[in-house]
Amino acid sequence: MAKEREMFMELKNSAQHRALAHAFFADRALGKLPEIEGIAPRTLKSIGVIGGGTMGAGIATGALMNGLSVTLIERDDEALGRAKATIAKNVGGAVKKGKLSAEQEQRIFDKALSLSTDYASLSEVDLVVEAVFEDIDVKKQVFEKLDAVCKEGAVLATNTSYLDVNAIAAVTKRPQDVIGLHFFSPAHIMKLLEVVVADKTAPDVIATGFQLGKIMRKIAVRAGVCDGFIGNRILATYRAAADAIVVDGSTPFEVDDVMLEFGFPMGPYAVADLAGLDIGWATRKRKAPTRDPRERYFTFADRMCEQGWFGQKTSKGYYVYEDGARKGTPNPAVLDILTEERKEKQINAQNLSKEQILDRYMAAMVNEAAKVVEEGIALRPLDVDMTLIYGYGFPRWRGGPMQYADEIGLEKILSNIKAYAEEDGYFWQPAKLLEELVASGRSFADLNAESGNNSAAKKHENA
Repeated sequence: MAKEREMFMELKNSAQHRALAHAFFADRALGKLPEIEGIAPRTLKSIGVIGGGTMGAGIATGALMNGLSVTLIERDDEALGRAKATIAKNVGGAVKKGKLSAEQEQRIFDKALSLSTDYASLSEVDLVVEAVFEDIDVKKQVFEKLDAVCKEGAVLATNTSYLDVNAIAAVTKRPQDVIGLHFFSPAHIMKLLEVVVADKTAPDVIATGFQLGKIMRKIAVRAGVCDGFIGNRILATYRAAADAIVVDGSTPFEVDDVMLEFGFPMGPYAVADLAGLDIGWATRKRKAPTRDPRERYFTFADRMCEQGWFGQKTSKGYYVYEDGARKGTPNPAVLDILTEERKEKQINAQNLSKEQILDRYMAAMVNEAAKVVEEGIALRPLDVDMTLIYGYGFPRWRGGPMQYADEIGLEKILSNIKAYAEEDGYFWQPAKLLEELVASGRSFADLNAESGNNSAAKKHENA
């Protein structure tokens, strides 16, 4: 017993214990928001889903498996047939795994699921999730139609990953009913749901977004409106840092190996292959007109896409996937493309160590996360941690990027950023919040504690 006690105390005083305890309590704090305290959600029994692709069918599957009725809209009968087949495959997989009974499966297709090409079929649903192509003009057209046919009080939600929810809400006569519900693919499996609150979103609509997350057994995180919200905005920054590491001399495969050792289930370049390189390509083209001339822009990923290498879907990306294999082998042609870019930009290749790669990658992630908190896109550091854990594979036993930063020391993170800024002062601009915390000797954990105290104080005042 004495030895057990000794070992227990060793574990209790470890960084892993601190990280896991942080994650445990952060989970429970996510839905405790002053703006919806005491606010009842709207009725939520039936939902509509616009679009039956991978995302739309996944959202429909998740809702159906958790007792909601779903009306799915597609443009023609052929597309509806494909959507139904995808849902049937998803639901059938859940039955095989014992997550649903055969009777529940039968009820879903006999009673709960309706398929239609007519938007008028959505006239009585309580909430609609739009999951069409990631183009703001297309989404605006959908919301104009929803505004015309949906009943008063229906929640109108967009599943956009990056686009401006305020601009989408503005095309309706009821912007107070519009919200972002950013599901992660596959939507019936992935736990994270970003509840994106627009400028005019009503409190009971926010509460309804969290209620839907609860019904569908998601981890719902409140996010504000910006390009990419919490997760994808931070992702874009640490991916840019990874690209700089690669162009400056490392390989994508070295970066992936470092992140696997850190605890991620996949490295960023393997993830890009899985998601499809064409998605990032489309985003880069969308942002090109507003790109700052001071930004270091790398073309190697664009050149890969121009050759039709989109990752797993084309059997070639950063890795080569033989005969439909899920795990790839490094694509040597990528190294030739990188060598060519270095020559064009007259870059002398550096040989970064594993520790140097990790330090740059994590500094970029933490710095952007601090800016996200500073701007109020995330209310608290813990919201960032849970977003990265549940949506982006950050190891739970490290507690998320903010907890990790506290653990290794904010002074070290800031010192690294300032050193990197000597090479690239535009990308490596320290977050004001990070500088303030270091100057005052405080941590991200202190901000989490203060937000909890503020919430408790508000509750006491109301009482």
